[in-house]
Amino acid sequence: MKEFKIAQLRNVAIIAHGGAGKTTLAECMLFDSGHVTRLGKVDEGNTCLDFDPDEIKRKITISAAVGYCEWNNHRINIIDTPGYANFIADTKAGLRAADAALVIVSAISGVKVQTEKVWEWAVELALPRLIFVNKIDRERASFERALGDIEQNLKITPLPIQIPMGAEQKFQGVIDLLSMKACFFKNDGSGKFEKKDVPSEFEAEAKKYRGKLVEAIAETNDDLLNKYLDGGELTADELVKVLREATVTSRLVPVLCGSALQNTGIQPILDAIVSYLPSPLERHVLEIDTDKGKIKLTADENGPYVAQVFKTVVDQHIGKLSIFRVFSGTLGSDTNVYNPNRNKSERIGHLSFLEGKNQTGVNRIKAGDIAAAVKLKDTLTGDTLCAENIDIQLPPIDFPKPVISYAIKPKNKGEEDKVSLAFHRILEEDPSLDLHRDEDTHELLVAGMGQVHLEVIVDKLKRKFGVDVLMSTPHVPYRETIRKPAKAQGKYKKQTGGHGQYGDAWLEIEPLPRGSGFEFVDKVVGGVVPRQYIPAVEKGIAESLHNGIIGNFPVVDLRAILYDGSYHPVDSSEMAFKIAGSMAFKKAAAEANPVILEPIMNVEITVPEDAMGEIIGDLNSRRGRVSGVEPRANSQNIHALVPMAEMLQYANDLRSMTSERGLFSMSFSHYDEVPTHLSERIIAEAQKEQGKE
Repeated sequence: MKEFKIAQLRNVAIIAHGGAGKTTLAECMLFDSGHVTRLGKVDEGNTCLDFDPDEIKRKITISAAVGYCEWNNHRINIIDTPGYANFIADTKAGLRAADAALVIVSAISGVKVQTEKVWEWAVELALPRLIFVNKIDRERASFERALGDIEQNLKITPLPIQIPMGAEQKFQGVIDLLSMKACFFKNDGSGKFEKKDVPSEFEAEAKKYRGKLVEAIAETNDDLLNKYLDGGELTADELVKVLREATVTSRLVPVLCGSALQNTGIQPILDAIVSYLPSPLERHVLEIDTDKGKIKLTADENGPYVAQVFKTVVDQHIGKLSIFRVFSGTLGSDTNVYNPNRNKSERIGHLSFLEGKNQTGVNRIKAGDIAAAVKLKDTLTGDTLCAENIDIQLPPIDFPKPVISYAIKPKNKGEEDKVSLAFHRILEEDPSLDLHRDEDTHELLVAGMGQVHLEVIVDKLKRKFGVDVLMSTPHVPYRETIRKPAKAQGKYKKQTGGHGQYGDAWLEIEPLPRGSGFEFVDKVVGGVVPRQYIPAVEKGIAESLHNGIIGNFPVVDLRAILYDGSYHPVDSSEMAFKIAGSMAFKKAAAEANPVILEPIMNVEITVPEDAMGEIIGDLNSRRGRVSGVEPRANSQNIHALVPMAEMLQYANDLRSMTSERGLFSMSFSHYDEVPTHLSERIIAEAQKEQGKE
């Protein structure tokens, strides 16, 4: 395979909201560059990059995929990322491997909340960006409206380097404002076009946009600005050179336009990627803290080998596939590398470039490139791989937190171990998942980015590992506490003919501040309860805390004081005092005004301005308390405290209320009392559930 110099590499992540046309655009880039001979279609399920059965079935991108092509003697690595909130974690990982982002904005719907989110991630990573206004040929398309939406929501001044000739059914092609030539595309999907003079009906508009373009470019360079102000003519070469400098440093964001579905305007995108986006050599230097001080990493093929895995794929046939970006050095096949995250050494065997699921073997990978290795046993997504004689750990990938949980259990009895093993493999592939057993409810919970995300995981478990699981709404981990002090005696006396059983304990219990847990205090004097039996009393109380007072929920936030009791020199035992302690606690707790506690969640919701009223009203109906609202461009951040019981299906409800434009995150805040009318229902349901068991 042909090798490229680092300066000839371009690593570009395609980002936007779901349905904007990312995969269609990527397929056109592969086709127009001649890398593939057939133009894949999402609707037909035959694309290179959406190859997973669930992607074909649902016609959406679920997992970030990597492809590559050659254009104008450059190699372009393309990372096609998901746009739906359920699968957005892969987008964040894909951006870590990129040197630039190609952002798609629909000429119909403009900038959606999800596009704002991935744009923010690109800004955080200081990635230079190009914008492609897509779907110019569709009904209700407006290039001007899309530009206004970009300016308002993405907080930049977009810089068109092209404008469309017409819109909707009258869309003919684009005008290149730098060369002032019109590109008329063929209607056969080939992507080919002819350059002609600008038609007279578009000449005035083209001159207006070109004037703004030249002025914006000149303002980023003092020499060019002086020449411009002196009335000198700026050449196309001068404009391209300075536009590249301004784009690489993110001072300007060029905008192109076209229709990915019709393969119109794609070749100019390939030109723009090569002309205006940076090579790995032009990206900022990575400074890594090590035990030996700071180490600067640059895209030097002769430097120390350092790479980061940004995607893991578990395949039944080839095993685990680790997709990584090389930041420094050169790696050959059949070499050893060190994983500082796991403190493990790995053997790199087969190396390959990826085109969706297809692999092309290579002997070595050098700085700036993206490739894959098979069967790295201990390496996971986000891990660093480096030369064995150094210890460099790249910053981890900060994945979004799961927003929805379901209880899962095997459909067939006796398959618990099989489910656990299958989920372990899935977790290697998808770090946005969380699997844990709830200590209070004893349920196995799987948490993900949304219901569709978890449905896809269930389908994958069955397809890949032959495991059928059932999902259900998880139980809320309610707890109980007391509201006032109380005293009680627990006396256990049993005579069986030989040695009997005798234990006598007097307890006082009192409430503690929320979150304090359980505290045991020994105030016995005079030896009325021998020292060796006091731990048994505490143990009896502690075990009773698990079973609850009124609803069989764990009891928290109280102090138990052992202050009196009696014993028998022959019949007393640890078991007797353990039972006595339990009896005393249950009697006292019943008189201490017990109450049900529920978990309260910190919730942060990002919604469009026009949906804020409905969202706040909905939160109020869920017993939520709004604690603050932060205005953003065309959206609002709402902070609230809401009972967990009211948020179990919120991901689905928010999506419905905002037409998929809302985002939210949730974390535990504290426990609080359940209102009386709800407490009675919760107790009744708990008793019913206990009866079934």
